[in-house]
Amino acid sequence: MGATDTAGAARAAVAAIVARARAAQAIAERWTQRQADDAALAAGWAIMAPERNRALAELAVRDTGLGNVEDKLAKNHRKTLGLLRDLAGAKTVGVIASDPARGLVEIARPIGVVAAITPSTNPGATPANNIVNALKCRNAIVLAPSPKGATTAAKLVEFVHAELDRVGAPRDLVQLLPAPVTRDATLELMRQADLVVATGSQANIRAAYSSGTPALGVGAGNVAAIVDASADPAAAAKRIALSKTFDNATSCSSENSVVVLDAVYRPTLAALAAEGGVLLDAGEKERLARTMWPDGRLSPAVTAQAAPRIAALAGLAGERFARARFLMVEETGTGPAFPFSGEKLSPVLAVYRVADFDAACATVRAIYAYQGAGHSVGIHTADDAQPMRLAEELPVARVIVNQAHCIATGGSFDNGLPFSLSMGCGSWGKNSFSDNLNYRHFLNVTRIARPIPAVVPAEDEIFGDWLARYHGGA
Repeated sequence: MGATDTAGAARAAVAAIVARARAAQAIAERWTQRQADDAALAAGWAIMAPERNRALAELAVRDTGLGNVEDKLAKNHRKTLGLLRDLAGAKTVGVIASDPARGLVEIARPIGVVAAITPSTNPGATPANNIVNALKCRNAIVLAPSPKGATTAAKLVEFVHAELDRVGAPRDLVQLLPAPVTRDATLELMRQADLVVATGSQANIRAAYSSGTPALGVGAGNVAAIVDASADPAAAAKRIALSKTFDNATSCSSENSVVVLDAVYRPTLAALAAEGGVLLDAGEKERLARTMWPDGRLSPAVTAQAAPRIAALAGLAGERFARARFLMVEETGTGPAFPFSGEKLSPVLAVYRVADFDAACATVRAIYAYQGAGHSVGIHTADDAQPMRLAEELPVARVIVNQAHCIATGGSFDNGLPFSLSMGCGSWGKNSFSDNLNYRHFLNVTRIARPIPAVVPAEDEIFGDWLARYHGGA
């Protein structure tokens, strides 16, 4: 079959899926708020029911080879529960805001059919998050999973369908592209949908933004965290180690670098070692670099693997490596010549030593000029002024203060960020949004504007001060 025939077949197959999705969405559009809530809860229970959660976590690790079962269990449960907490009481049907003084009424409307491009690193939690948000807002959704994550996505959709049956919702509200998922089919789905939500490789993100369909895609990770001179090294190390090792660092929000001020450098290294970090010498660092970037690109062989396995692949033997939770390398530079300054998607941490907070900011800025601009930065500090400085100076959408970064940045029960697995990186990361992806992104809003008494300012009210300062009061 030629390329034209292949593209034509993909177009026809996707058109049939989208047609079924539109028919189902036309039914959902007439739902009450209770029906939308019930459908969202049905999708949440599809992944949170303990036996189903375990089946999905085990399937994900078996078929992708990424992460570990226990952490995926925790992620599937926590992320879904947190999302449903955020959605409890949220209005997505009918009037959602009214401002009589301004004569405005806002009415929630569905988007239509959502195309969700989902990654192999989170083949259960990410599509579940998207499905819940889509149903809450009375949309249909079609998943385009990564090839490795396709079996997990298929099992998730099977579980979702069983729960949709219970609440009387059409199964065609939630579908996925048939395996094997091809590039042609994914691109065609992007073109035919009403909204694309893309998480995963930057190639997929770029394709989403160039599809001709409104798109919400996320930027690259490569999180750096600063350990300030006022920080408690032991507390900082505990948080960093938790984040660096969770699910073998599949998260784009796991720290890839820590930038430590000289005043606390030695205590922080010691505290990281006490948490299971193993610091490599120069020769070991070189061997690890050759293993991780054999041809200048990050090797899939190390992605989301446990630290002892990565060490073994690099020929690093001995008890210290067999017991390692994560590996550490000291680094000084940034950019392509310093690959450890980039995203590693593995429990490997670059450690930078800097003289002061100015140098810390400069180092993080340099790291993000290479990779990760727009995402977020972590800081461990007792100085309340430092997070504000980062927020005003660095190209980041989030500043995570005194928290395990990958646990906190996508929303947590002890911070106010929305629960999400997709973090927008704003213009810095070439994204169309800088929020945590949430249900509001799955809504259209229609506004009714009624006449109110006119309010027309005098020119002096607008220009008076400015004219006085720049035109001598003219």
